[in-house]
Amino acid sequence: MSAIARANETAVSRLMAAEPVLVDVRPARDVVPAMTARTLLHAGPPISWERMCGPMRGAVTGALRYERWAKSAEDAEGLAGSGEIAYAPCHHASAVGPMAGVVSPAMFVLVVENRAHGNRAFATLNEGLGRVLRYGANDETVIARLEWMEEVLGPALGEAIRRIDGGLDLRSLIAQALSMGDEGHNRNRAGTSLFFRAIARALLRSGLPRARLAMVLEFIDGNDHFFLNLSMAACKAALDAAHGVPGSSLVTAMARNGVEVGIRVSGLGDRWFTGPAAVPAGLFFPGHGPADANPDIGDSAITETAGLGGFAMAAAPGIVEFIGGCTDDAVRTTLEMYEITLAEHAHYRIPALGFRGTPTGIDVRKVVATGILPVINTGIAHRTPGVGQIGAGIVRPPLACFADALGALAAARGPSA
Repeated sequence: MSAIARANETAVSRLMAAEPVLVDVRPARDVVPAMTARTLLHAGPPISWERMCGPMRGAVTGALRYERWAKSAEDAEGLAGSGEIAYAPCHHASAVGPMAGVVSPAMFVLVVENRAHGNRAFATLNEGLGRVLRYGANDETVIARLEWMEEVLGPALGEAIRRIDGGLDLRSLIAQALSMGDEGHNRNRAGTSLFFRAIARALLRSGLPRARLAMVLEFIDGNDHFFLNLSMAACKAALDAAHGVPGSSLVTAMARNGVEVGIRVSGLGDRWFTGPAAVPAGLFFPGHGPADANPDIGDSAITETAGLGGFAMAAAPGIVEFIGGCTDDAVRTTLEMYEITLAEHAHYRIPALGFRGTPTGIDVRKVVATGILPVINTGIAHRTPGVGQIGAGIVRPPLACFADALGALAAARGPSA
């Protein structure tokens, strides 16, 4: 067995052994080690305020107002570019964020612990669809929702989760959801329903006032995407455990900031390999089209990186109603992804494929050799700050990311390796 094969075997075994468990819900400032008093985390590889796309700028200015660091949109714009705010990728803080992915200190985050390896990952609570901060919307309704999530939803969920002995096993919930028509990225009805069942029991025992309990349960019940952020944090916790294996060609992060797509590779440390982000192809809401769309954005491709999302579409034929295409396309996409991955997932299985494990562990060597690019199914944000979501579809990252990473792996091995 070659050195790179041994390294990949180690990385994949760590990925498969991961046991992501939801153990708490707390303000980011209390649990995310990299979060300082004036830090904003964002999706994708590193980017400055000056280069940020419209949706990310909208989310940043909304977060500055939510934190009461700025009183108006104009004040927020000035503060954002003043140099007083530290910007960092969520991935640099063991976190992930959908779409713009902005995380500020007061926002409550999911705390997911990988019981097999001891590392933790974090993600914000899902706001729902439509005009929400992660798509760059930032009006008073958006800010008010974030404040309610801070004052009511986050504390209630934290109290409930802490009452669940041993935490909530997310790997088990994801595995069940795949057998119920989800794929863990853009279709989360089953996962949200399973989470609702588990959290409702804990909430009922928490002593929460009846009216507040009803508000929390109604919010979760009315948001089929609530489980997305749980899925993302579970995938992040698993992939971080597989990161840092010398010589491994396993992709451990795939993220987009609305300008660039970036990947990280297990054997190449914290380096990002980037290329231009493309506009997703898919279904647009009435009155919108490709010309309105921002290039691809978000950390949610962590699900594809872990064998879910676009890689597991054969488990979720209903996804085509949201992103376009037909059910045969969903199956073909999953089968194609086996060509560029190192393994079939030991726990995440697809009933329609005879319970075959999902294609898991993107190998930069296979991507370059075959020319097959990973498929990501994703929401589509309007390019103008403050508008929000305008559709959903499919996109692939540029080949250059993988070719550059492969070149770096070869250089790291040296001429005699």
